[in-house]
Amino acid sequence: MLTSAPLEYPLIIRIRLFAHMAAHAGASAVTLEMPADCRLSDIPAALRQQFPDLPWPAGTMLAVNQEYAPAAHPLKPNDEVAIIPPVSGG
Repeated sequence: MLTSAPLEYPLIIRIRLFAHMAAHAGASAVTLEMPADCRLSDIPAALRQQFPDLPWPAGTMLAVNQEYAPAAHPLKPNDEVAIIPPVSGG
């Protein structure tokens, strides 16, 4: 019987940024190297390490592979995380 071994290497996660967040970072996509056991909730702190002044307004949502996900969602190799700032309309 095969068992799955825990991932021992860092994960490379692609981050998609939109609106003023992309403008602040100077790119619409960046990559982060994350620990193998990381969760979606670890992404904001990791982004702030790379971009200390990155705005993070209340209501910002996160999605994994084009689906909204809870903070406890575990990340896997090659996941894409979208950081979606709140939008206003009128």
